[in-house]
Amino acid sequence: MRFLALVLVALIVLIQYPLWFGKGSWSKVWELERQLREAQASNERLRSRNAALDAEVRDLKQGLEAIEERARAELGMIRQDEIFFQVVDPHRGRSTKPFTLNE
Repeated sequence: MRFLALVLVALIVLIQYPLWFGKGSWSKVWELERQLREAQASNERLRSRNAALDAEVRDLKQGLEAIEERARAELGMIRQDEIFFQVVDPHRGRSTKPFTLNE
């Protein structure tokens, strides 16, 4: 009888081994769930960034104001009928952001 009990306990341990230490163990499942949550959070951030970029592209395709604003801010461009003033900060020795005056 005692031998049969030991054999049954050994079989139960052998059956439980893959559950705790094998390829599909609980620890690996928990790790995969953590990786899934991180991937979902990253995807959500990328989705919102893509939506912002899509809105910017649509704005650039449809309106000239966005193109003009970008040309002024990034390239320093001015219109032909404007007067350009550059203000130099004497303490820094370099210019501040330029502004224009429409005639």
